[in-house]
Amino acid sequence: MKNNFHTFSKYIKANILTISEEDYLEMIYRLCLIDNYTRVSDIAKALNVKPPSVSIMIKKLFNKNLIKHIDYGVIQLTEAGRKHGKELFERHESVEQFLKLLNIKGNILEETEKIEHTLSSDTISKIKLLVAFFAEKEEILTAFNHYLKEKE
Repeated sequence: MKNNFHTFSKYIKANILTISEEDYLEMIYRLCLIDNYTRVSDIAKALNVKPPSVSIMIKKLFNKNLIKHIDYGVIQLTEAGRKHGKELFERHESVEQFLKLLNIKGNILEETEKIEHTLSSDTISKIKLLVAFFAEKEEILTAFNHYLKEKE
């Protein structure tokens, strides 16, 4: 029998963007939802990093044609950046909603960040469907919540 296991880093290498690039692009997308643009200082504040770190990442995302760096420090998403940023945003929201359904205690944002970068788009789509299912079937969600309380 052939062993098809690989290390975690082998699976992650298949991604187009690094985990950090994904985090930055997702945040740029979030910030651009408000004014259709953002700035280095806004990104640094939102991600709790220093502006020079943001500047380095901006160059990387620019070189991948995901953002436009316009005069006066304005950063906008390209069409490809907007599409990919939206996917990252929706992936984050789906994982977060799923964890909330499970009544996860502790820092849901941290748990979401740890999980979201490792799941395939197929897995994310199934999580979205499961969240939608529970939203439509409140009686099943209620029964699940009772089950959780009994087991804790």
